Amino acid sequence: MTQRRDFLKTALATTGATLAGVSAVQAANPASAAPVTVGKNKFKLDYAPHIGMFENSAGKDPIDQLKFMADQGFTAFEDNGMMGRDPALQEKMGAEMARLGIKMGVFVVDKGGNGQNTLAAGKKDYIDIFLNGCKRAVDTAKRCNAKFMTVVPGDFERNLPIGIQTGNVIDALRRGADILAPAGLVMVLEALSDTPNLFLRTSDQTYEICRAVNSPACKSLFDIYHMQKNEGHIIPHIDWAWDEIGYFQIGDNPGRNEPTTGEINYKNIFKHVYDKAKATNRSFIFGMEHGKSQTGTAGEMALIKAYLDSDSFAV
Repeated sequence: MTQRRDFLKTALATTGATLAGVSAVQAANPASAAPVTVGKNKFKLDYAPHIGMFENSAGKDPIDQLKFMADQGFTAFEDNGMMGRDPALQEKMGAEMARLGIKMGVFVVDKGGNGQNTLAAGKKDYIDIFLNGCKRAVDTAKRCNAKFMTVVPGDFERNLPIGIQTGNVIDALRRGADILAPAGLVMVLEALSDTPNLFLRTSDQTYEICRAVNSPACKSLFDIYHMQKNEGHIIPHIDWAWDEIGYFQIGDNPGRNEPTTGEINYKNIFKHVYDKAKATNRSFIFGMEHGKSQTGTAGEMALIKAYLDSDSFAV
């Protein structure tokens, strides 16, 4: 612990910014909000950083990064690549998160549907790959105390009518849900904006599919960055899809960086979800699936400040 604290002090000193004082960004803009301070920041929502997000401040070791996240008050964590990590490291990270009081967010189901084995095609070998990924995800989830895992159905199968493709996806997901439900796990379907070839693109389409699968093991991952690009009208879409949303992810647009760097009013969205979740006795993890608008330790401090600013809504 002493070595880690010394490392953090050294890293911060080299940038001319400390957690107890003002960041480089704040020093250049004295009118900005209060500086980030040492100790526990009190976030109202469970924001989940990922490995590498605070590497300049915490070093490369995943355990040290988890400790740094907890030091800053973050109460969740996500790791898309968790299934590819050594099982011993998965267990070590799971134990450390339990010790720190950090909730494990999503990891991506390995080969759980992509352009090479799209579930929309309805092909047995593609479905077998997906189901095998679900089975292995159960073991990964046990080791790292996870509940949620991301599934992307893959690309359109353009030689089939859209209704047939949708039916194929539903059938495959029902079989995946049968594997995950007994373990209390939930696959969250992510609609994406990366390419027009992707089958799953909007929140209402995801809602429809989750309704058809009709399992607590299949819900929607509402990625606000992707939905801003594909459909906009974010708060109404959240309300319409509410009953099938199991998880949120964050990224401002344009740029896919931290809140306050683009056009999305995250303070309003966070307050809306907070109030609605409280009224309906629900809670969510908000995965920080984005980059940083600035480099180095100063960029990491600016990211924390952006979340403090966006989380400062009245309750």
